[in-house]
Amino acid sequence: MIDHLICDCDGVLVDSEVIADHVMLETLSSTFPTLDFTSVVKTAFGQQTSRFLAGIETSLDIKLPENFLQTVEHNVEVALASKLSPIGGVRDALERVSLPAAVVSNSRMPRVLASVRRAGLQQVFGERIFSAEQVARPKPFPDVYLFAAQQLGVEPARCLVVEDSVAGLNAARAAGMKTIAFVGASHIPHGYADALRKMGMTRIMEHMDELPALVEAGVRGEFGDVQS
Repeated sequence: MIDHLICDCDGVLVDSEVIADHVMLETLSSTFPTLDFTSVVKTAFGQQTSRFLAGIETSLDIKLPENFLQTVEHNVEVALASKLSPIGGVRDALERVSLPAAVVSNSRMPRVLASVRRAGLQQVFGERIFSAEQVARPKPFPDVYLFAAQQLGVEPARCLVVEDSVAGLNAARAAGMKTIAFVGASHIPHGYADALRKMGMTRIMEHMDELPALVEAGVRGEFGDVQS
C-alpha cells in the first residue's frame, strides 16, 4: 500500500536539466577555453552540482576558480528565471492524484522553491519540500528520502517516488521506497528507457498523464514487493 507520493524536482516537475547543462557547459568552456567539456557535462545528470564539479577537478586534473560553484549556480538561476517551463501535464496529473505529495531534490532549497513556484505547484506541495542541503549526503545516498519520510511521518515502504535519474532512483530504492522512472523530459537521452529496463525497472513513465493510474495501482497494493 502507498500513502504518499514523492517527486524529484528537476526533470520531473520542471524541464530544467537541459537548461542547467547548457549553462554548465558555457561556464566551464569560458573558464577553460582550451578544453572540451561536452562529453563530461553529459555525466552531470542526477548529480549534485558541488559533487559533479569536484569530480571534474579530479578526473581532468584541473583547479576550478574560487567561488566557481557560486558562479555556476548564479548563471543557472538567471537562465531558469527566463527559460524554465513545467513538465507537460504535470500540474493536471498531480491534481488528479489522491495522495498527499512532496518534493525531494538534490538542488539547493531556494532553487527548488523557485521551481515549484514557477510551475504553479505551491498548493500541491505546500511545505512538503525537501533538499539534500538538509542532510549529510545527497542522492544517490538515501539520506534525503529517509529525512523526508521522517518529517512527513510516513514509513519509507509506503512512499512512491517519481525520479528521472539513476542516482535518484537508486536513492529512493535504498531508502526502501517504490519508484516510477519518468523519461519524458527533454534531457533524457535516446535509449534511456531501454537501459532502465535492463536494470530491472518496470514502472517507466513517458508522459505525466500516466501518473494518476500508476499511483492508484500503488494505493490498491498492486505493486506488491516490487520496488520499481
